[in-house]
Amino acid sequence: MAINPYKLGRILQTFVSNTPDVQGAAMITPDGLPIAASLPVDMDDERVSAISAAMLSLGERIGKELARGTIARISVEGNYGLSILTSCGEDAVFLVLARKTAKPGLLKLEIKRTITQFNLFLP
Repeated sequence: MAINPYKLGRILQTFVSNTPDVQGAAMITPDGLPIAASLPVDMDDERVSAISAAMLSLGERIGKELARGTIARISVEGNYGLSILTSCGEDAVFLVLARKTAKPGLLKLEIKRTITQFNLFLP
């Protein structure tokens, strides 16, 4: 079954518009290629995907070197908000950009629900 970027894009748009404090989201390949995205207009899909892949690679290295096992989620908190990368299996990673005011528990729950929807359209 082939990945359907159109359906994934619609899921992303719904996630971004219906989840409080979420500013953008993207589905990317582990090697940094964009599959689908709903990002703020001032962000380039390809650049965001490449940076996310670098973040994923570093996270995997940290997990291995510090004996933490396989990485399920990587979170970076900055002055203006959060960047969260969550694994969707071997073929995709879900990136979420949220405001600093986002409630972590609610955000984690919505990410989990959205990944369940993605799994219907990923190989």
